[in-house]
Amino acid sequence: MATDAITDLDALSLSRAIHARKLSCVEVMRAYLARIHRLNPHFTAIVSLAGDDTLLAQAAERDAELARGASRGWMHGLPQAIKDASPASGFPNTFGSPLMKDAIARTDSIMVERMKAAGCIVIGKTNMPEFGLGSHTYNDVYGTTGNAWDVSVSAGGSSGGAAVALAQRLLPVADGSDFMGSLRNPAGWNHVFGLRPSQGRVPYGPVRDVWVRQLATEGPMGRTVRDVAQLLSTQAGYDPRAPLSLAQGPKDFVPASEASVRGKRIAWLADLGGHLATEAGVLDTCAQALQHMERGGAIVETLDSIGIDLERVWQAWLLWRRALVAPNVGAVMHLPDARAQIKPEALWEFDQAQVLSASDFMHASEMRTRLHAALLLLFDRFDALALPVAQVWPFPVEQHWPKAIAGRAMDTYHRWMETTLYATFAGLPAISVPAGFHANGRWPMGVQLIGRPIGDAALLELAAGYEALIGDLLTRRPPEPTLS
Repeated sequence: MATDAITDLDALSLSRAIHARKLSCVEVMRAYLARIHRLNPHFTAIVSLAGDDTLLAQAAERDAELARGASRGWMHGLPQAIKDASPASGFPNTFGSPLMKDAIARTDSIMVERMKAAGCIVIGKTNMPEFGLGSHTYNDVYGTTGNAWDVSVSAGGSSGGAAVALAQRLLPVADGSDFMGSLRNPAGWNHVFGLRPSQGRVPYGPVRDVWVRQLATEGPMGRTVRDVAQLLSTQAGYDPRAPLSLAQGPKDFVPASEASVRGKRIAWLADLGGHLATEAGVLDTCAQALQHMERGGAIVETLDSIGIDLERVWQAWLLWRRALVAPNVGAVMHLPDARAQIKPEALWEFDQAQVLSASDFMHASEMRTRLHAALLLLFDRFDALALPVAQVWPFPVEQHWPKAIAGRAMDTYHRWMETTLYATFAGLPAISVPAGFHANGRWPMGVQLIGRPIGDAALLELAAGYEALIGDLLTRRPPEPTLS
């Protein structure tokens, strides 16, 4: 099979071909390495790539295991690059910070342990912004990741490297993490699927605190919903090292082949009655995606409110977020010349957190509780809530973040991502699905579907039903760069 024909296969099809012995693990590894060497220098999606000889030797070991009738799991022989926020033994774990550029992971995260147990071969890491802050993947360790469709604009973030590697067929499936849209925003901007699982669905660790850090979660990305669901099935499940991780739920999240949107009720929240500053064309593109769902039998109702003061939610979010971000930044503040090597946005989060009190934090937690209750009321009427996955189109890579949207000034470096915080703050599952493209035809946009508490399986079934309706849209793939 030709190299590009191998890398064009979705992850589940690739797995079936390997297990049917139609493709060897060595053939698969050679195909992906050839594509990475050819295209990755243009995008900087995969970083810390291991040597070819090492990876081909591991692939040969996987082939020998199959020859003996042994398979480690569905990921047997699949190349996987881990987001640089998650430790993978023997690989750098820099978090995009020059202060940590020499850090080498000695152990695997829980997520990496599980993917390795399922048979993947870790080939390297994927790029991310410094400390994972801001949805634009650039740092002073590896550089900037350009969008898979137009390298001159942002790939999103913080799982930007993962999304670009997936869209450009440098990986069959990808992992990432999501604090404020970090799986959803880059998925939307690169025309792939990205799931933020329910809070606790994917055990998060190792971390210094296992009780309060409840905003970030790891999760899957894929070029198909079933790939996303299959990877979630590997990543999910209780682990005692993460005591708040979920024990309940299915072992297999892959939707049935007949998944449909028929009869599902979707609340289209749009810009929440003008609260969300949104660039021209974004809402129209997302609304067109929902029209596909209506044609498939879904019932879509537009709402301009979720029944809560959104500015108070935002202020509570800011406080809770900085309380969790500050310790990450603070962990390197003792290093020589640290302040000069940390980006201003990270310093702002750290400095703002120094005056927080326990009372402040609890008031913010109470507001978070009210948001959760308000969204629960909506789920009495609806199966899912829909919002744009970003409030702007991908912006130039030279720009760190949008300072204004539609004439409205952004008062923080992440206000333009406000649309993603509701699922995060309420602990709900949310998936970004491809919605369409900018009028220029080069910049993708996604719409996020937010599901009921611990409703990951139902949400994936809804997304699969939508996927079945947008075949023409999904046949579009990013252009390959012309390399000199």
